Amino acid sequence: MKIAFLLHNAYGIGGTIRSTFNLAGALAARHRVEIVSLIRTIDTPGLPLPATVRLTPLIDQRPGAPSESSDLGNPLLKQPSAHVPDAESRGTVNFNALTDQRLAAYLAVTDADVVIATRPGLVICLAALGQEGRYLRIGQEHRLYETHRAEIRTACDAALARLDANTSVSEADARTHRDRLPGIPTLLTGLPNCVPATGVEPSDGNAKLVVAAGRLIPVKRYDLLVAAWATVAAKHPDWHLRIYGRGPQAPALRRQIDELGLAGHITMMGAHSPIETEWAKGSIAAVTSREESFGMTIVEAMHCGVPVVATDCPHGPGEIITPGRDGLLVPVGDTDAVAKGLLTLIEDEPLRRSMGAAARVAAQRYAPPRMAAAYEKLFDTLFTARVAAGAPRPVPGPDRPRSFVPRPLRALSLSVPARPFGPPADRAPRKAFKSTVKQLIRKPLRPVASCRVDADGIMTVLVEPAGVHGTGLWLTLSHRRDGGAPVRVPLRPPVAPGAPWTATLDRGAIDLAEGRWDAHVVRSSDEVRRRVMCRFAEGRGLVGLEPLPGSPFSWWIPYSTVDGYLALRAWRRPAHAEARVIRAEADGLTVEGTLHGARFGPDATPSAVATPRGAALPFTTGVTALDATRFRFTLPYERIHAARGDGTGTTHWDLTLRKTSDATTAIRIGRVVGDILDRHTTDLYPVTHGVRPYLGKAEDLAISCAPHMT
Repeated sequence: MKIAFLLHNAYGIGGTIRSTFNLAGALAARHRVEIVSLIRTIDTPGLPLPATVRLTPLIDQRPGAPSESSDLGNPLLKQPSAHVPDAESRGTVNFNALTDQRLAAYLAVTDADVVIATRPGLVICLAALGQEGRYLRIGQEHRLYETHRAEIRTACDAALARLDANTSVSEADARTHRDRLPGIPTLLTGLPNCVPATGVEPSDGNAKLVVAAGRLIPVKRYDLLVAAWATVAAKHPDWHLRIYGRGPQAPALRRQIDELGLAGHITMMGAHSPIETEWAKGSIAAVTSREESFGMTIVEAMHCGVPVVATDCPHGPGEIITPGRDGLLVPVGDTDAVAKGLLTLIEDEPLRRSMGAAARVAAQRYAPPRMAAAYEKLFDTLFTARVAAGAPRPVPGPDRPRSFVPRPLRALSLSVPARPFGPPADRAPRKAFKSTVKQLIRKPLRPVASCRVDADGIMTVLVEPAGVHGTGLWLTLSHRRDGGAPVRVPLRPPVAPGAPWTATLDRGAIDLAEGRWDAHVVRSSDEVRRRVMCRFAEGRGLVGLEPLPGSPFSWWIPYSTVDGYLALRAWRRPAHAEARVIRAEADGLTVEGTLHGARFGPDATPSAVATPRGAALPFTTGVTALDATRFRFTLPYERIHAARGDGTGTTHWDLTLRKTSDATTAIRIGRVVGDILDRHTTDLYPVTHGVRPYLGKAEDLAISCAPHMT
């Protein structure tokens, strides 16, 4: 059977694209599967697409596309669609006369047995332009029935009556469809999104960390979560909340966090992909939405062994979570109820851990193979109904039309003999020659790896076996700037078929200079060297890890580069002062931290030095040594403003620590320890009394002051 999915833009990043790719990959295990992207905006998809799934773009809107394939100047792009309401064409989503033309051409010649449309505009086009009786026509609702604008809803309702089936991602929304559309012949049913189990190590439940993730939009009600966290932080200041995502609500949430004095308790992390590594760092997940069509983030967190506290909103959470077993449901819009639910799991560790284990089991209901089987059952039901009504059941075969090709392809001229070269005896030397060539030509290295950090800080790089070949393989780390000799670590071969090659990076045995290091796999027999693609950079083990005692201080964080390669950021200093707490108080800025690579003496008189950049004055303040490694100091606002003098611009000071009043060695104060790669983008603080603390790109602590700051 051939199954085709219609996506508006398969080259973007979003829940509909992700769930479609997951389902398509699962169905491709038993069927031919094609994803048809109405438009193409970049060269390759932003999300991983299974190699077994064919991707066919219809309209090429890449800025740098070759002129012979580009559609950017096509006049039909400016003409309205004859089928899709204008309200469906907003922002990056667009339907026009060219989309009508290309969809009609595809639907007229496709050899698919099933065509599935994934958004309202595509559902409308499938009903209007699809070939009735030639293939099953199925719509998918990835939002909620009542959330669409009136003109879109009206057009969709008319279109659904002409399809074979329409699926909603929750049974509750399927019931809404049936209630609103009584009597139509279309099968209206609920089939949730499929969410694959993650390849990362699940949460161990040890971190005092709550994680939330999703688009920062009003319907997600992150403002409710922030307000609830004020109650949580008051009772458990050692617990922390991270919010992952981007969106228009980000500035308002930042203001709310600052106004509630929660800058040191809530971190806005920005977007992160893949998100699985971040769920696994948490011990609790939070979802406070006003409504959810499904709740993919809930299932993702559950796959990672994280129990979820979610509002019991329409329609998804109540169908996913079993309250008291694998998570908690709380009333919608109730700040106190959200705080109570979070506190219940924070204060009951056995319950939290048992729910996490149950969540992993429950999430298997949404595994791609199970959802693919559910779709196969739907197809069989529809085909059976068609046969019962007297229509023939489509049978794939050579008489079916060829698949749509949007542009003619150049034929390749291949000279292939019609029969083998001579009799069998004559082919023996050729076989021997080919065997020799195969031995001489080595398979290329295409290493793909994940990196894990255990509770002792040992990093293990797991290289997938399909991408590496040969013997004498090494993992090397090359400093991105100094050009010195790379650090070499042997890659141990797989212990069983399908197991990864492994390299161990022991922070106690390997000395890495400060900076960023790129990972390569090197084959010693021919010195072939290839950079390592990153599958997952798992930092769960870094969340509660502490630096090794003694000097020098060192810290490593693995990460994926923007172009998808495995890299490592390292810090190495004779000593380092870690700013654990940065807090604005009534009279000054207070910093509390720990000293690494050095210790305070019994009669120590440490001080903090503020060194200006520019014409301002330096100044010092006394530091209280709480014990041999812990310290606290306050920078009075009056002292900072006095040191700024009469300057009109913004003044910056870098902060360092000296163990004694007469010490000449300055110890940099910063925030490095933990799993966050670039804290200068996440650990942000408001201006208080005209002063703002911040972290520089090296994650060292500084302060700024300007006349206009309030």
